[in-house]
Amino acid sequence: MAPKRRLAAIVFTDLVGYTSLTQSDEAGALRLLDVQQKLLRPLLETHHGRQVKAMGDGLLLAFGNALDAVEFGVGLQRAAHARAAEAVGAPLRLRIGIHLGDVQRKGSDILGDTVNVASRVEPLAEPGGICLTAQVYDQVHLRVPYQLESLGPKTVKGVREPIVLYRVVLPWIAGPSAPSAPAPPRLAVLPFANISPDPNDEYFADGLTEELISVLSRIQGLRVIARTSVGQYKGTGKPIGQVGAELGVRSVLEGSVRKSGDQLRITVQLIDVPTQEHRWAQTYDRKLDNIFAIQADVAERTAGALKVELLTPEREALLERPTSSAEAHEFYLRGLQASHRWAILRDPSGESEVVRFFESAIRADPEFATAYAQLANTLVSSMGVNRPRTEVVPRARELAARALELNPDSSDAHTARGNLAFQGELDWVTAESEFQRAIVLNPSNSAAHSWYGFLLCVLQRFDEAKSELRTAIELDPLWLPPRLNLINLHILSGDGGTAIALAEKARESFGPNPMIFGNLALAYLSAGRTDDALRAVEPLARYPDRINRMVHSACLAWTGRPEEARNLLREWERDPGTEYFPLLIAAQLYAAIGETDRAFELIERDSDTGERCFWNSYQSFLFQSIRDDPRFVALLRTMHLPLTPPKFPEPLRSPRRPGSP
Repeated sequence: MAPKRRLAAIVFTDLVGYTSLTQSDEAGALRLLDVQQKLLRPLLETHHGRQVKAMGDGLLLAFGNALDAVEFGVGLQRAAHARAAEAVGAPLRLRIGIHLGDVQRKGSDILGDTVNVASRVEPLAEPGGICLTAQVYDQVHLRVPYQLESLGPKTVKGVREPIVLYRVVLPWIAGPSAPSAPAPPRLAVLPFANISPDPNDEYFADGLTEELISVLSRIQGLRVIARTSVGQYKGTGKPIGQVGAELGVRSVLEGSVRKSGDQLRITVQLIDVPTQEHRWAQTYDRKLDNIFAIQADVAERTAGALKVELLTPEREALLERPTSSAEAHEFYLRGLQASHRWAILRDPSGESEVVRFFESAIRADPEFATAYAQLANTLVSSMGVNRPRTEVVPRARELAARALELNPDSSDAHTARGNLAFQGELDWVTAESEFQRAIVLNPSNSAAHSWYGFLLCVLQRFDEAKSELRTAIELDPLWLPPRLNLINLHILSGDGGTAIALAEKARESFGPNPMIFGNLALAYLSAGRTDDALRAVEPLARYPDRINRMVHSACLAWTGRPEEARNLLREWERDPGTEYFPLLIAAQLYAAIGETDRAFELIERDSDTGERCFWNSYQSFLFQSIRDDPRFVALLRTMHLPLTPPKFPEPLRSPRRPGSP
């Protein structure tokens, strides 16, 4: 029977200077080994680890997850440092390397590439330090209180491709690089409570929350959590400490709104998460037309409390009124509320409500740049999901252009323009330039980071893509799309173990979700865990829409059972229905069951109709059987896409045909 594979965090330790010490003081060297064992045993128990074996002065340890492995490593180095300060004789100085991935268990031993990588990472740690791979960083960077500093890509002996490494910044060791500037303060603006006499005024509290997030995000020295994540705390009553831990912030802004006619009472307080103390609090009793002045004052007070310097252009921007029309502003706030509901529920009918409110805001004030930008982004986000690209692109292009004409420094407008260039025009150069401009204008723009990461993944610039997607996740921890893209990125770059870890974490965090089912199944397939993949994707067979049913049948087809895929495709050919259905999904399924010519017919029809979704699908594992076909290569050249195939793990390089073992 083949050794069973499982996900594990692997830790290697090494005693610095042990070999030379054995030559000068063998008894002292042996005592150090005993000290190491005494220090690590309770830590292993606390963090559920296992000592696999000792190799001279080095140890191979295994943990069930990356967080336990890192906490163990920090605890061991802290204990070794404390012992060195108190003891006489040779100090216990350790190097620790940690990697995460699939391992094979053989008796009490573990084998595999993950073990090899961890052993190569350990020597790159400084004495007294801990070195992590990017796979470990992805799992822990929002969950540990330690600063993690990037060491960049490193060439490691025995590993073909450079790997990105990080160090845990520990206070008792000097860093390998010059001191970096402290990370910007991270802030969450929780949904403001509506305490107005009329419960229908809740849109105003929701809209004010969104506007404060937007205003504070423009301050370069702050990092503000996006509304998709903070909106999920509305009405939950979770303690501030729990919110801070889940969002990875040290400061929380919260408050309430009471609206009566044109009179407002807005109460705001900034809370320090670790101490639960108020940094500042203020009650504003103003008229409705003073709302923008209130927002500016809140932003200025918050920046001051967090010791963030406001630059002159930022201070001037805070004082600008985005619209002078109360009617336009009300429609805009209602649009923000509807947009947030749509972003969470993804109900296609909700999009029309969002569009209606933003269009009403524009009619009430044709100079309202922010409303144009929001409407453009609403339409762009539906492109290829709820609506065909050919239907969306002309209108969204017009809206983004108008928004930029009215306000060239609108980060949201540059995001919309970048997404149009990316998805609608297949202009990779313009798209990258626009996303970069959006991020410069607003470093907290999680959507710009996320879409830019997606673009870089399409262009196979995987290391850069990881950085952007991680930033998007840090800014919007409860938003699913960048997490799904990061899972897919690891699969495309050949790291199925990390993909599984991220997908399982997403399932745990987000609960039942069809997109997670598909990504988790793909991650399992990439590691050859066929039974787990089929169990993960099974719920999709019960969804009524064809897209989810086709994802389910694709997994079956890949594992040697093409009958469901054939039946579903024949059903679709007989009755396409009225729901929007990308042709490239059917093309992938035809390729998976070996009907190559039909797959190319649909790819060509997709291009002829103006949809041109091939860029979004060309790296699919389902296209493996036709990747070397001259027609496929010609399409890559036409769209200026990379000719290099994805670095799929072995199980995704060729489908299992019926009758194969």
